[in-house]
Amino acid sequence: MTFPPVEEQLRQIRRGVAEVLPEDALVEKLRRAAQEGRPLRIKLGFDPTRPDLHLGHAVVLRKLRQFQDLGHHAFLVVGDFTARIGDPSGRSKTRPPLSEDEIAENARTYMAQAGVVLDTDPERLTIVRNSDWLGPMTFADVIRLAGQTTVARMLERDDFSKRYAAGQPISLHEFLYPLAQAQDSVHLGADVELGGTDQTFNLLMGRALMEAAGQEPQVCVTLPILEGTDGVQKMSKSLDNYIGITEAPEEMYGKTLSIPDALIYRYVELATDVPTEDLARWGRYAEADPRNAKHDLALEIVRMYHGEEAARAARAHFEKTVVRGDVPDDVPELVPEAEGGELGLVELIRQAGFAASNSEARRFIQQGAVSIDGERVEDPARVIRLDVEAPFVLRVGKRRYARVLRPA
Repeated sequence: MTFPPVEEQLRQIRRGVAEVLPEDALVEKLRRAAQEGRPLRIKLGFDPTRPDLHLGHAVVLRKLRQFQDLGHHAFLVVGDFTARIGDPSGRSKTRPPLSEDEIAENARTYMAQAGVVLDTDPERLTIVRNSDWLGPMTFADVIRLAGQTTVARMLERDDFSKRYAAGQPISLHEFLYPLAQAQDSVHLGADVELGGTDQTFNLLMGRALMEAAGQEPQVCVTLPILEGTDGVQKMSKSLDNYIGITEAPEEMYGKTLSIPDALIYRYVELATDVPTEDLARWGRYAEADPRNAKHDLALEIVRMYHGEEAARAARAHFEKTVVRGDVPDDVPELVPEAEGGELGLVELIRQAGFAASNSEARRFIQQGAVSIDGERVEDPARVIRLDVEAPFVLRVGKRRYARVLRPA
């Protein structure tokens, strides 16, 4: 097997990376791989704690795909066992455990979405579950594993040290999480492990345990945490500042336009396939003409996940519905379920699928994001008489419409 020159590989790998620990070891591994014609084993683990992936998740997935495109082999570790422990990284309190059914369903949807980014050819990707090797471990095995580190070392972790200093509880099982993740690397004999900057401690623990097991330690490649559309908090569905990788093209396009101008270059670098040699030009473009640069960024992101035709249609949809304020031609129809022909506006928004909860629907109304036939509605207690008022067009936000019909 042949690979691009080491310097070319390094140039691509360094793009958007926070740290390579240590980089000289990566250089040596790449050189040896070229000499031996053996692809490196690139590991990425994920705990299936949530069912939906967004551009923040895709940052590290795209780096894994980059290694695949360079000729290396990806190992995607489904943390169906570690998900039962709960990753404490970046958390101020113990995470509640998930049920096995929740883990299984989240893993299924995660894998379906990850396949949008990764090369799923078995020659390029191996999918494993860490319950296969962590599950059979005995209590004696766990004691031996715990003997590989100290409490003082664990308290070097920023999140642990902060919780300890604040008198917040740290459950003993949380100390086992970095060891379990590190054991994944030992089992796979990983050459490189990828993760967000919040995973640095866990990745370095993998190096320590591999060395203790007599293996060549893995190289740790950490990626920045992508800010959400608010430009402040990390991208998160719970904060409603996310861009989902399986969202409708129009929604993805519109959400991308809502990011602050200061994040345009960062999104181009971390969330797109724009060639590395074009990044400097994008930096100048974003500074000189942020409005058009943002539209081109939105077009690029939608193209990556939905194709050229969908991207062009999303831009046309935005210009029609937002710039000109027109109602789209293809508004989905909704016949709501209502008793006595009356329905609360909050419930109508939920039935339309525009809010996941009553509180989210109320928030949309209070923010002035809801209108009926073009007239803003600001009363969360509004009750609609469908037999009198329907049909009408319900709009939530800038891009979500439903043509509400009268129940039969």
